[in-house]
Amino acid sequence: MTAQGTPAAQARPVDADEPWMRGLHADTGYLLYRLGLRSGQLFNAALQESGLRLRHYALLRYLATVEGAPQRELSERLGYDPSAIVGLVDDLERLHLVERRPAPADRRRRIVVLADAGRTYLRDTDEASHRVTDELTGPLTSEESATLHALLLRVAQTGDA
Repeated sequence: MTAQGTPAAQARPVDADEPWMRGLHADTGYLLYRLGLRSGQLFNAALQESGLRLRHYALLRYLATVEGAPQRELSERLGYDPSAIVGLVDDLERLHLVERRPAPADRRRRIVVLADAGRTYLRDTDEASHRVTDELTGPLTSEESATLHALLLRVAQTGDA
């Protein structure tokens, strides 16, 4: 039963015909938010077997592009709170996917480096990553998908230093 006392099966579904939904669907920011939520859910489901989440995966992917990074850089580049980075690195280090090492220029500082097991993990999850992307962009042609990617990349890089 709904709050109004009608059986749930007879309750009117909320859909795109509702005026408030048309307003939301006209808002690009809201659509990006919804797409981000859906993308995160699909990615987390794909990574579930390994026990990792999208935030771990993003950190590993970033480390695959650099020779190592201080935790502060990881926080800035990924947009995660510094305290969250500590926990993510701890998780990944416990699984031997990353290592904390002395920084080459200043041995008192530590950097986070992708371990060989982390590289293997990324190779093993490539297929799952492609499946998620294919599901998200399924309604698009390959040309539209490439255009969407290019546009999102341009928007995402606007705030980067």
